[in-house]
Amino acid sequence: MSDVCVVTGGGSGMGLSAALQMPKDKIIIVSGRTISKLEKAVKQLKEGGHEAYACTCDTSDRESVKKLVEFATSKGTVRNVINAAGMSPNMAKPEPLLRVNALGTVYINQEFSKVMPRGSVIVDISSNSAYALPKILLNKKTFALAETDEAKFIAKCIKTSNLAKTDYQKSGFAYALSKSFVVWYAQKCAFEYGQKGIRVCSLSPGLIATDSQYSLIIFWL
Repeated sequence: MSDVCVVTGGGSGMGLSAALQMPKDKIIIVSGRTISKLEKAVKQLKEGGHEAYACTCDTSDRESVKKLVEFATSKGTVRNVINAAGMSPNMAKPEPLLRVNALGTVYINQEFSKVMPRGSVIVDISSNSAYALPKILLNKKTFALAETDEAKFIAKCIKTSNLAKTDYQKSGFAYALSKSFVVWYAQKCAFEYGQKGIRVCSLSPGLIATDSQYSLIIFWL
C-alpha cells in the first residue's frame, strides 16, 4: 500500500506549507473545517506533482477525527501525521480554543496511533507562546485531566485564563496554556508510543511568513 501523510490544518498557513514540502511518493491528505480552502490546497498540491485529497475534520470532535482516520487508511498506510490544526487568540474564546488546540491534539494522537505502523511519526505543532506563561500557572496535574476528565480539564484551564482582564487577554492565556499542553502531551506520547515504534515530537515556531491571516514574519529574539 502507498504511504500516507495526513496534515490537519492543511488548507493554509504552516499546514499547507508543510504538505507542499513532503516527498512526491507520499499520498497527501489535508484536513480542516473549510472545504473551499482544502480544495484550493489540493489543487496546489496536485499542480506540484502530489497525489492529494481533502477531508473535512473538526479536530475538537473525536468522532470527526475517527472519520478522518478512516478516510486516510482507505488511501494507504498512514506513516506521517502533522497536526497543524489550531486556533489563535483572535479566532476564539478560551473554551473552543482549548478544545481545538489541546483536546484536538489528544484525539489526533490517540486515534492515529492506533493505525500507524512502526517507524511512523506524529508531529504536533505548538508555538513559542507555550513558554510565555510562568511555570506556576502550568499545572501538569491539570494537563493530565485531558485524558481522564475533559470537562474538568477545560474548567481548570478557563479558571487560569480568567486571571487576565480583557477577553482578548483571556484568549491569549488560554492559547499559551493550550500550546504548553501540546508540548507536554507530545512528550508523554513520545514515551508511550515509542514502545510501539511510533515517534512523536512537537515544534514551537514563532510567527511564520505564510499566506495565513495571522502569520506575518519570523522574529528571533
